[in-house]
Amino acid sequence: MKKQSATLNSIKRCVMFNGFYFEFPFFIALILVFIVCEIYCKMKLPSIYFPHAKQFLQQSVSSSKLLFLLKWLGIVMVILALMSPVKDTPYELKPKQGYELALILDSSQSMQEQGFDENNLMLNKFDVVKSIVGDFITQRKNDNIGLVVFGAYSFIASPLTYDENILNKIVAQLQIGMAGNYTALYTSLAQGVNLLKMTESKSKVAILLTDGYSTPGADKVPLDVAIELAKKENIKVYTIGIGQAGEYNENVLVQISKETGGVAFAASSASELKSVYKKIDELEKSEIKNETFTYLNYYYIYPLFIALISLMFYVFLRNKRGHA
Repeated sequence: MKKQSATLNSIKRCVMFNGFYFEFPFFIALILVFIVCEIYCKMKLPSIYFPHAKQFLQQSVSSSKLLFLLKWLGIVMVILALMSPVKDTPYELKPKQGYELALILDSSQSMQEQGFDENNLMLNKFDVVKSIVGDFITQRKNDNIGLVVFGAYSFIASPLTYDENILNKIVAQLQIGMAGNYTALYTSLAQGVNLLKMTESKSKVAILLTDGYSTPGADKVPLDVAIELAKKENIKVYTIGIGQAGEYNENVLVQISKETGGVAFAASSASELKSVYKKIDELEKSEIKNETFTYLNYYYIYPLFIALISLMFYVFLRNKRGHA
């Protein structure tokens, strides 16, 4: 499979028939060489290349219409094979209506607190978050989603992908403290920007979830720098503070969302967190750029096979008649 440029495609349309064309059409000129040799060269030129060409051109052989047909069928098929017949089948990757999404999840030590889910008080916050985020990913079938996990440091747990199954498997394997026990909140936002900045979508969204404050000394990127990076890349940031009022830095989350064009949410329970992700699920859609490819199917093997068979029959019948 090859991606073709617009110029190359326009040239091909002039020479192809229903997507079928020859890559090296100039090889057809070889037919003139063989015709000239048939008329003028007779025994001299072929004998240089083929030790038994003298018998090839015996009067008794050339007088046979069948042998004449086999010989020229082989020659023509060899030339067709050299011309490389190709069938050009276009394939267009349909555009998807969705976002480029970065899910930024807090996995610091504070996420082990239990009682966040009123239906199962034994679950910790992080297990509840993983379950709800997994459902959110499943619903976003047209989105290109990546995952950032943070604690004392942040890392990209998954690059952008449309494969919801792989992404959900990664989410299921996340553990509390896998990025350290503290909270580098601003650095995680900068990491989310790094995940999204290379994409071409007009709609870039980061969803930042945390249950705490930035730990003094943990952040390598200041808050104002992280916000400016997001604004520069036109990334809309939705923040979610989970837990009771005062357990997370509401003012900072509001500032991040307000300055990047997003919305700050708060969730004190699992049911409220589900409602938050449902609201985010209603964001406007934008078209992701599509690409056009072509499948090139080569057919030179077929004329080459016909040439081989016809020349084999030619040699067989010539030898048979020559010994008769």
